[in-house]
Amino acid sequence: MTVIVEGTRVYVGVDTHADVHHVAVVDELGRGLGDHGFPTTPTGYRTLSAWCQQFGVVAVAGVEGTSSYGAALTCHLRGVGMTVVEVDRPDRKSRRLQGKSDPLDAYSAARAVAAGRATGVPKGKDGLVESICCLHVARRSAIKARTQAINQIRGLLVSGPVRLREQSRGLSRKSLIATMAHLRPGSGASDPEVAVRITVRSLARQCHDLNTEIATLEGHLTDLTRQAAPALLERPGFGIDTVAQLLITVGDNPERLRSEAAFAWLAGVAPIPASSGRTDRHQLSRSGNRQANRALHIVVLVRMHCDERTRTYVQRRTQQGLGKKDIIRCLKRAVAREAFHALRPAIT
Repeated sequence: MTVIVEGTRVYVGVDTHADVHHVAVVDELGRGLGDHGFPTTPTGYRTLSAWCQQFGVVAVAGVEGTSSYGAALTCHLRGVGMTVVEVDRPDRKSRRLQGKSDPLDAYSAARAVAAGRATGVPKGKDGLVESICCLHVARRSAIKARTQAINQIRGLLVSGPVRLREQSRGLSRKSLIATMAHLRPGSGASDPEVAVRITVRSLARQCHDLNTEIATLEGHLTDLTRQAAPALLERPGFGIDTVAQLLITVGDNPERLRSEAAFAWLAGVAPIPASSGRTDRHQLSRSGNRQANRALHIVVLVRMHCDERTRTYVQRRTQQGLGKKDIIRCLKRAVAREAFHALRPAIT
């Protein structure tokens, strides 16, 4: 039995879930001191933190999923003065060797913190960027729903009545939605032609409502993004959508990113060796936030098309024998460096 000495430094690991968080506590040598499950409620969070502190002074708490199931707990632990770090789930090899259970995962998280393997600082979720994140999610969802509705309209018109198809032939998306929204389907839904008209009109009206919703969300998103990072928006290639995504990736606490290299790893644009034999080359890391990587890719493509300085660079590197993919990789790393220095003081 492990003897608990007053003032002992202990480390906490939390395996997070929707209804119950399982917590484990270890000492500085990684020896287990206890584990327990707590409900995901405010009372449960208070009980959890008090239970951990009875084993000693909590040096660091490692939480899985600090941006999902563990978000509320992370906020609570920070509020009571605990240092919180992000813990990755155990890799597949460890799971195969040790098995899988909530106590095992919690102890694994606690030992990762005690050993210094888990050092990632969780994103802050209590500022302007969190508001941008909420609006960005709603806007993307509305755009996907509108795209789905338009595709369904076009599919019904392709296989539907000839007269209706001819009525919509050659129309732009905007004109198609307006035309289909004002259809008069007639009576008798048992008639396939009438049923198609009813369905197409309903989908077109959905598109119209979604257009209004998207415009409203874009207005709010534009205002907040301009407030958060006005300098970055002035740079070539950066738009509201790409800047918003980069802000979301960084979070409300950009100081957690120690350097531009750390931001490059986070965005998946850090170069890693990919050499073999006489071939000496690098490729970009495939890890990191893929949505941030996509945002940087869009910026690069826009600059390659519109920015004269970027086009000159592409021409020079092409003459040096570099392929288009390698040029894009170089540009993405350079854009990440530029974005990091523009974002960090903007949020700070």
